[in-house]
Amino acid sequence: MKTGADGLQDIQTEMGDCTLCKLSEQRKTIVFGSGNPNADLMFIGEGPGADEDEQGLPFVGRAGKKLTEIIEKGMLLDRERDTYICNIVKCRPPGNRDPEKEEVASCKPFLLKQIQAVKPKVLVALGKPSASTLLGRSVAITKERGTWHEFEGVPLMLTLHPAYLLRAYTLENRQAVHNDMKLVLEALKK
Repeated sequence: MKTGADGLQDIQTEMGDCTLCKLSEQRKTIVFGSGNPNADLMFIGEGPGADEDEQGLPFVGRAGKKLTEIIEKGMLLDRERDTYICNIVKCRPPGNRDPEKEEVASCKPFLLKQIQAVKPKVLVALGKPSASTLLGRSVAITKERGTWHEFEGVPLMLTLHPAYLLRAYTLENRQAVHNDMKLVLEALKK
């Protein structure tokens, strides 16, 4: 399998105008991913929202602005140059609901190939659906955030989703994510 930009292009071509699950029926665009195709750091969310569906890019709405702030102000990294960002599912779930098992199952092979193409040194699961999908079990994200796991040999950090931070914008939650990202930065330096 090719890596980097060529590998991601091959996956996108393979995906085509995907109709493997019912999410394809209402989407405007497939939201594949964005950022550096050779990034050491990869963020994985759950699924696109309305803004993402409109623009075809992940994390461009309010939660995306919060994620950019975390990356650029908190971690002192450049979102486009230093990270690759994608979601578990590539089409918007209606009403921004969590993706269903069949939808995740349809998209997961593409996600796995994206991870293999980018070859990140560190993965960050943003929120419960992402963490649960990558770990293959139900994750209590508020209890397990800040913990290291492994996904196919790659260190995996679980943290709160930026949308959760916007809903529950407490000093405690912001500090928790800040601490998680400090651990991620330390892991990237190894």
